[in-house]
Amino acid sequence: MKLSFFSILFFIFISFQSSAEALKVVQIYTDNELLDLIKDNKHLGQVVLDDCQLVQDIEARAIKSQMPSYQFLWGDMLAYGVCVKKDVELGLYYMQEAADQGLSEGLEQLGRYYHIGKFVQVDVDKAIRYLKEAATLKNLKAQIRLAQIYDQGFGSPLDFPALYSQLHHAVTDDKKVHKKISTLLLKLADKMPERVINAAKVTEY
Repeated sequence: MKLSFFSILFFIFISFQSSAEALKVVQIYTDNELLDLIKDNKHLGQVVLDDCQLVQDIEARAIKSQMPSYQFLWGDMLAYGVCVKKDVELGLYYMQEAADQGLSEGLEQLGRYYHIGKFVQVDVDKAIRYLKEAATLKNLKAQIRLAQIYDQGFGSPLDFPALYSQLHHAVTDDKKVHKKISTLLLKLADKMPERVINAAKVTEY
């Protein structure tokens, strides 16, 4: 059966379109885009959705440009083996690099890992140090976890007013998180004199 000229053109067009889609270039994320993905914990998923096309660009921005958001992403990719060979130790190194540059998500994640014993041994004192720094940078996840740790009997009472103030001034549109903050504030309040609580409410830390 012979194909007509138009049929041949149609098949060529379809083949060309399929090849173009396969070769579609994925644009590297801006710093703000990546930070938003990290905050929503969607950064690794996005790398996979992009068919791992950006691995070299991500590595370059983490290692050569030393961008904290990309150091965090690269560290996570290595630690969990996403699009690259798994290397937990090197992954933690880049997470630490991001944290050392003041990335609150990096500080919060390391604090969480030391709290629950993920990749590292449980070390509550280290967890508190990381979480305290992240909390001062208005990282709500860090503030909540820190309050839970204090409620378990850890930490110094001298640090309670600062965390109370941070949670008191926290903003969220998530009803569950709002309720959790209210509960933690009540628990923190039980550990402090009323005058200290009142002072914390009007003080920004």
